[in-house]
Amino acid sequence: MVSVIFPAAGQGKRMQAGINKVLLTLGGEPILVRTLKTFSAVEEVGELIVVVAADEVTAVEGQLQKVSGLKPFQVVAGGSERQYSIYNGLQQVAAAADVVLVHDAARPLVTVKTIQAVIDTARSKGGAIAAVPAKNTIKVVDAEGLVVDTPPRSTLWEVQTPQGFRKDILIKANEAAVADNFLGTDDASLVERISAPVAVVQSDYRNIKVTTPEDLLVAEAFLKCTAEDEARSLQAAAKTAREAWLKEAES
Repeated sequence: MVSVIFPAAGQGKRMQAGINKVLLTLGGEPILVRTLKTFSAVEEVGELIVVVAADEVTAVEGQLQKVSGLKPFQVVAGGSERQYSIYNGLQQVAAAADVVLVHDAARPLVTVKTIQAVIDTARSKGGAIAAVPAKNTIKVVDAEGLVVDTPPRSTLWEVQTPQGFRKDILIKANEAAVADNFLGTDDASLVERISAPVAVVQSDYRNIKVTTPEDLLVAEAFLKCTAEDEARSLQAAAKTAREAWLKEAES
């Protein structure tokens, strides 16, 4: 079974919305709900663990109880840092889970295909992260603002979520970080630190994190394009079926 932890305890100051950004509406429903519905569509996912600020637990839990079609879920209080929130969520993972995914609740456009690929790779390799090849040239700059290196772009990937790991590996990595008072930049950095392998799974550029008002506009545009693509596919399928029926009727 796969458990999924959704960190959503940040204050979201850059969104300037006055509420938790994952409660904002995207395409007619809250970002958080849209994200959870996608993961609920993955057969192997058995539980959803949403981590929010302590004063939001009751409200978010009440809102999610009204949503149909979700896998079993629980809402827990987070910590002062994202890493601590995930550690809190990790304490609630079911004993039956063998793989744990961590996914930013504010990435509502992730696809089932990407989720499944991360699960499969985490099982076979021990750890996996969704990512896309870097489009831009990246410079390494020193403290004085001078360029000291230009890494080959072919070696650079922009990391997203979900990030997935075998449960025992992720627990070991988090416990080591707690013991050493280490704060990583993402979950994979904790796993890398204990010398466990982490593989890259190619995701897509639409899997953005909604952090600013501009991101919300981009996500709306992506969502509209996806809906239009699906409509065109249905129309094409219907046309093909009708043509086949007419051909058979004429013969």
